[in-house]
Amino acid sequence: MALKKTEGGWLVDSQPGGRGGKRFRKTLKTQAEAKAYEAWLTTQVNRDAKWQPEKRDIRKLSSLVDIWFMHHGSGLSAGQDMHRRLKAMVAAMGDPLADRFKVEMFAAYRTTRIEAGITANNMNREHSYLRAMFNELVRLGQWTKENPLGSLRQFRIQQSELTYLTYDQIKALLDALKKSRNPHVGLISKICLATGARWSEAEQLRPTQVKGGLIEYARTKSGKTRAVPIDDSLEASILDHAKKHATMGRIFGYSISAFREGVDRAGLALPDGQMTHVLRHTFASHFMMNGGNILTLQRILGHANVTMTMRYSHLSPEHLQEAKNLNPLARLTLG
Repeated sequence: MALKKTEGGWLVDSQPGGRGGKRFRKTLKTQAEAKAYEAWLTTQVNRDAKWQPEKRDIRKLSSLVDIWFMHHGSGLSAGQDMHRRLKAMVAAMGDPLADRFKVEMFAAYRTTRIEAGITANNMNREHSYLRAMFNELVRLGQWTKENPLGSLRQFRIQQSELTYLTYDQIKALLDALKKSRNPHVGLISKICLATGARWSEAEQLRPTQVKGGLIEYARTKSGKTRAVPIDDSLEASILDHAKKHATMGRIFGYSISAFREGVDRAGLALPDGQMTHVLRHTFASHFMMNGGNILTLQRILGHANVTMTMRYSHLSPEHLQEAKNLNPLARLTLG
């Protein structure tokens, strides 16, 4: 604290809460008034916590990641992978002190990653991971400030066209897979085509999940169980395969490499990121083209909301057909 005589009176220049606390500057007419004001400021700091300087959070950002994983992430199906990704992100940003981590740091990190060739979609995913971590830490009482990434917008991603296989391409692929030395790849592919399953969901099937004309998918991306009907012949093929090949409680072995080789033999050109996923897209696309209901498709695919499923709505035979009859030109002609 300091008192200084000036032309206008006595200047009080004070930080009663100490370094880092709020600073007060006020000019009073007399020295006595200035000293009284100075004493009052000191009293307020001792009596009211709001006057105290904000306490520093000297934990490293990596420590917050570990706390998140201990209390929440360890219970998620993808928690281990998310923890590993968060640690790598934090290390790349220099592992700053928690209360020094700002949105500008992540924005600079994101720019560097984009310049290095990382896709905007991947950066949106990293952004989501870190933002979700802070949101959960707030709920756990481990973070009392605002989410530093709460107001940062993600990149807008132009949706790419979802590739699906025609009937001729499906036949060519299944024929190519028959030539594989892998005994599992053909049947896994058929399950994906028949039920819209993700490759991992079909590949990790257990005999107990196939019964009563249904396949019950339990270890799903959303964490929710869903059951999809299958015909008798496919069910029989799966159960027979399980009797011959099941090991460690699983019907199938690792087969994605064999699938990739089959795609090459069939001469199929698939977009990046749509290798095995093309089977799921093919199921959904043909489901809609054959007159399926979009809400039913949502339940089959296990989407959390219908927005994701709506990507296939344009394939419905009735999609936007009203445009032919309700446009102004058509109405003018009728008139």
